[in-house]
Amino acid sequence: MAMTDPLGDMLTRIRNGQQAKKDSVLSPASKLRANVLEVLQREGYIRGYSEDGSGKHPALRIELKYFEGEPAIKHVSRVSKPGRRVYSGSKELPTVRNGLGITIVSTPRGVLSDNEARESNVGGEVLAEVF
Repeated sequence: MAMTDPLGDMLTRIRNGQQAKKDSVLSPASKLRANVLEVLQREGYIRGYSEDGSGKHPALRIELKYFEGEPAIKHVSRVSKPGRRVYSGSKELPTVRNGLGITIVSTPRGVLSDNEARESNVGGEVLAEVF
């Protein structure tokens, strides 16, 4: 059966991996997933990610990050879902926890955090929120 929300699946794998105190998790590879992971790495929520070609299909190995035994990501959720897409202009981008978290936005200039999108004055599809 085809997966309807690949990005939501990756975020759930990260959430489950951190609950289980794993060092890393595997997720099937795609350009969108890699771009979202790039934003998470830039913002300091994960240690990094790499291509993992050991299996039959290409995958991404996501290195999870912890601080004093607690996961760096306290909350991660999908905002725009396949059944209900959510778009926002650069002025109306949501702030998460008064700026303590980030919103990941897919813009014409690529996948950016909400701060980067405001600086570039671009809006787009609100993919996820992380804090």
